[in-house]
Amino acid sequence: MDVGTNGEVSFWYADMGGVPGYRPPLPGDISVDVCIVGAGFTGLWTAYYLKEAEPGLSIAIVEKEFAGFGASGRNGGWCSGEFGWSRHKYLSSGSRAGVIEFERQLRATVDEVKRVTEAEGIDCDFRLTDCLTFAQTPAQMARLRADYETAMSWQVPTTRLELIGGAEAAARIRVPDARGALVRHHVARVQPAKLVRGLAEAVERREVAIYEQTTVTGIAKGLVTTNRGRVTAHRIIRATEGFTHGIPGNEREWLPMNSAIVVTEPLPDDLWREIGWEDHQLLADASHAYCYAQRTRGNRIAMGGRGVPYRFGSKTDTRGQTQPETIEKLKDILYRMLPQTRGLRLDHAWCGVLGVPRDWCATAGMDPQTGIGWAGGYVGLGVSTSNFSGQTLADLVLDRQTERTALPWVNRRPRKWEVEPFRWLGVHGMYWLYHRADRNEAAGGGKTTSRLATWANRLTGR
Repeated sequence: MDVGTNGEVSFWYADMGGVPGYRPPLPGDISVDVCIVGAGFTGLWTAYYLKEAEPGLSIAIVEKEFAGFGASGRNGGWCSGEFGWSRHKYLSSGSRAGVIEFERQLRATVDEVKRVTEAEGIDCDFRLTDCLTFAQTPAQMARLRADYETAMSWQVPTTRLELIGGAEAAARIRVPDARGALVRHHVARVQPAKLVRGLAEAVERREVAIYEQTTVTGIAKGLVTTNRGRVTAHRIIRATEGFTHGIPGNEREWLPMNSAIVVTEPLPDDLWREIGWEDHQLLADASHAYCYAQRTRGNRIAMGGRGVPYRFGSKTDTRGQTQPETIEKLKDILYRMLPQTRGLRLDHAWCGVLGVPRDWCATAGMDPQTGIGWAGGYVGLGVSTSNFSGQTLADLVLDRQTERTALPWVNRRPRKWEVEPFRWLGVHGMYWLYHRADRNEAAGGGKTTSRLATWANRLTGR
């Protein structure tokens, strides 16, 4: 499949004029109050809220590449405030009321990100909108109905979540064979690289030092070792999400799951009218191998989904370059969801990794014995969840007991992933079953959900 650019980190940087230059590396041994490993959303939000609470803190962020190199500058640009994990799994570390409160506070992150971008003058194409998850078969519609009923049973307000029928769904975006859609209100579209770069500049204005081109070689109590020098600190935050496996001793903590995106050429106005996508809603589907999309500021379609889900030995990509077979799969998804786009040029393709814990549930925490904190495992919901991580980690660093630190995601420690080749076999087996389940449903007219999807979930404990 021909595509204009493959890799070069992401289209979002091309949209900004190209990949940024590097800040200086760590100049040698230093001592600070707080050292943060990783200059993505999690690390930057943590620094931001720490400085809001205690302006006099000395904070250093060490980053292997540049601020926003990872998933923060490569994602689909969904700031959703969504709870996308197992509510029941969180009951092992909290109460039902705690899970409901966790979900409520996550929803508030959309307005919080909006507040900060406006206060800091961060132009990241932030736009409040809805998210529509389409069903194209009866089986998919049954899954959406079940998701809606489950959410209602956990006190998700109807002002947040709405189930609509096929005619109303197709009137919003002309997805073929629409049986209905699950609508999440009050979400936002963002240009993620603009957001992460703007946030980095905001913390620098507060005298947070960001050291790039600095590879962390070890994290221990009070000490971060790097290829450029040593950082001693009272508190250390590991904010490396999908790259956590690269830190010695953390190889099996979180699995780096691949996700990829393609971006079309700009669409003419008459094609937008034909598609009916007038309000910049976020777009997804209810297939087992789901997709996610947005209409960009520049009137392109960014369509994402899973390609090759995991590379053996937790290997990661080279500056976002993805495989031709992944581009083909995403093109097929684009045509299935929006056949009006056939013939459009694909201008950019890229991929990145997101962090997946063994229980598939996000977590934030602080070890009081070592003073080492962490957050991540967002499983694709990092734009908004990382903001909440930053707020929570700031509380934990400052030893504050708040309504955030009492929530059931705090200090969860799931078991580690299996050694190779078992985790490779498990993840690839899971996605093979998902794709087979989608094909089986399509072959059967999409009337019932394939049992293969249930087997896939059991295979890896999703």
